[in-house]
Amino acid sequence: MITIGAYDGVHRGHQEVISQVRTLAAALNARSAVVTFDRHPASVVRPESAPRLLTDAEQRLELLEATGVDATVIVAFDQTQSEESPTDFVERVLVRALGTRAIVVGEDFHFGKDRAGNVSLLSELGRIRDFEVIPLGLLGRPDGVEEPVSSTAIRRALAGGDVGLAAEMLGRPFEARGVVVAGDQRGRTIGFPTANVQVPGQICLPADGVYAGWYQRPDGQRYRVAINLGRRPTFYEHADASLLEAHLLDADVDLYGEPARVQFTHFLRGERKFDGIGALMTQLAVDVDSVRQLLS
Repeated sequence: MITIGAYDGVHRGHQEVISQVRTLAAALNARSAVVTFDRHPASVVRPESAPRLLTDAEQRLELLEATGVDATVIVAFDQTQSEESPTDFVERVLVRALGTRAIVVGEDFHFGKDRAGNVSLLSELGRIRDFEVIPLGLLGRPDGVEEPVSSTAIRRALAGGDVGLAAEMLGRPFEARGVVVAGDQRGRTIGFPTANVQVPGQICLPADGVYAGWYQRPDGQRYRVAINLGRRPTFYEHADASLLEAHLLDADVDLYGEPARVQFTHFLRGERKFDGIGALMTQLAVDVDSVRQLLS
């Protein structure tokens, strides 16, 4: 019993599908599996407009494992794969490689070259090759907007700084991962030292602004953090890219070179340019106090 897809974000819609896969697999005394790809198919098919990812490969596999599915099968997706017809894909992967007895997919499922395959074609191939196709309706958004929970909808929420809505659709706070690198250390000189987290460029981030959240070290220690995501206009006229800076509350630890996990739980304010260091320090104190209250 399988399901198949990019599974970027492993959001609540994905989780619902996997739950159905596990339930049906148990009833059939079969194993449950998620079939996914080693990269987002859009990065091969249309690299110029491929979406930024909600999860890196490591996090995606961790989240899939946490669903309780028996196995995750990773299919290499390259230019050759992108040219494979829906029928050939079904024969190669679902029939010969996996011996699929049943497959659960969302009702909007598409696959194969030019996304030509759909639920109707998959069902027809299932009748020929003796596997059942179970289409599921899509999970609606929690805010009442008439569209399903999707990776695209979550990216839009993050682009608007709405990390609360993103968390509702993900089923957990949005988390960015990266390595702590040396910065200009200006924060330390004004009493607000930060960990500068270098997030890979292909990862989606929320809108520039200040957020409350949590910081997790490799050993599992967690700290409340005030997060500044942006281009620091008080100090730089034209920064090339946004920087993720995390100020850990009540902690003075050496984080350089460590992998970091930063969870965004609340949007506090937009990023803005201050008249000077004094005005900035006053606002940072307010931000830190807000984080304490929100995460107490």
